[in-house]
Amino acid sequence: MFKTLGKATKFSVLAIWLVFTIFPLYWMFLTSIRPVREVTKKFYYPHANSTLDSYRTLFNQYAFGTYIRNSFIVSFAASAFVIFIGMLGAYALARYKFKGKSQIMLVFLVTQMIPGLIALAPLYLLLSKVHLLNTLIALIFCYVGGMVPFATIMLRGFLQRIPPELDEAALIDGCNRFTALFRVVFPVALPGIAATFIFAFVQCWNELFLAMVLIDSDANKTFPVAERSFVGAYYIEWGGLAASVMIGIIPTVVMFGLMSKFMISGLSAGIVKG
Repeated sequence: MFKTLGKATKFSVLAIWLVFTIFPLYWMFLTSIRPVREVTKKFYYPHANSTLDSYRTLFNQYAFGTYIRNSFIVSFAASAFVIFIGMLGAYALARYKFKGKSQIMLVFLVTQMIPGLIALAPLYLLLSKVHLLNTLIALIFCYVGGMVPFATIMLRGFLQRIPPELDEAALIDGCNRFTALFRVVFPVALPGIAATFIFAFVQCWNELFLAMVLIDSDANKTFPVAERSFVGAYYIEWGGLAASVMIGIIPTVVMFGLMSKFMISGLSAGIVKG
């Protein structure tokens, strides 16, 4: 009896949590298909006069296709660089013993506690002097620099679970350290790499502040910056904003769905041993 009651309570709590999670997305979808004159009216299911005009407006008037492309280029490139650099650092921290190793880990952790706003002014001046302002390359460099410490710590926790005998066997067969890392360790560490890549991609995709400060031209705007165009001083275009949000979550939802197994196993492995 108590076992059945416990299961019922668990499923009830999960059902309530699911409703609170899904309902905002459902309401956002309803807002995106409402006619402009009815956008503030309350109804809880699609009506016969529902329309896709808000979605058409995104690509016909606001060139959201360009903004999505920019966000994808920046997010994918930055995440790939983060994985490459993070793997090298994580491998060194997981396999080698050297003086100052603990201090390096401490510095990596401390950097995650410092607000990025502190470095905004010198970063802006630096990018201005090297003529990288208003370019996607500037965003990629900034995102990589901000996420490499966390990625290194996360990947180190996963690499520590891989037996070092694999590396030694590869070295005996004639591989050097670099080749052993990417031909032997990399495939085994794929779940942790996938989890780290997803985290980095989502962070880059959703980042607003740096993109808003460093990018000025419409041709190089990213998706989150473009979404701000629907919020004015005296008016919010709810239909367009809701439609852009619904489109913006598609890449991350698809990526989580395709790599959910890697995500769960990778995060679990990184947490168990650090």
